[in-house]
Amino acid sequence: MKILLVLCHPRRDSLSGNVADAFAKGALEAGHKIDFLDLYGEKFNPVLKVPDEPNNGNLENYSKEVQESFIRLNNNEAVVMVFPLWWWSMPAMLKGWIDRVWNYGLTYGPSQHNIKKGAMLILPAHTEEDLKKRNYLDAIRTSLDVGIFNYNEINDSELTFLGGTDQGREYCKKHIKTAYEKGLEF
Repeated sequence: MKILLVLCHPRRDSLSGNVADAFAKGALEAGHKIDFLDLYGEKFNPVLKVPDEPNNGNLENYSKEVQESFIRLNNNEAVVMVFPLWWWSMPAMLKGWIDRVWNYGLTYGPSQHNIKKGAMLILPAHTEEDLKKRNYLDAIRTSLDVGIFNYNEINDSELTFLGGTDQGREYCKKHIKTAYEKGLEF
């Protein structure tokens, strides 16, 4: 399977970067092909401007950057996003990529995209137990899984929370192992 692996963190050598690398290693060992997109490293512009407002859904009516980014996304059968959880959601850079590239007629509406499977490896400072308090975990799942994957007809999807990232390096080693295993199983 061809997988677009999207990393969203300003530091390539962050825990998020290590988790993305571990997922890629496992997926490659399982025989998948990886197209690695580092949103910060490639200097993606997350700001949606007038040319990229939802229009009639024809790819050629979007900006050149969105056209190229969508073609890159659509050249894959799956997308995996790796990012820290900031303010109970994804970083603005990743949200901007979705706002601009996952656009009307491209991934939703009268779309014909090729993405059949999606996953998010989410790295919150809080543990999963902490996220269950006040129903944050349910709200995040609804926003990201239902609101992004399911809305775009990607029904084979999974969110994995790799929490407790503020617990130190030793604690977080298990997240790198989990990401590798997710890549192997993907």
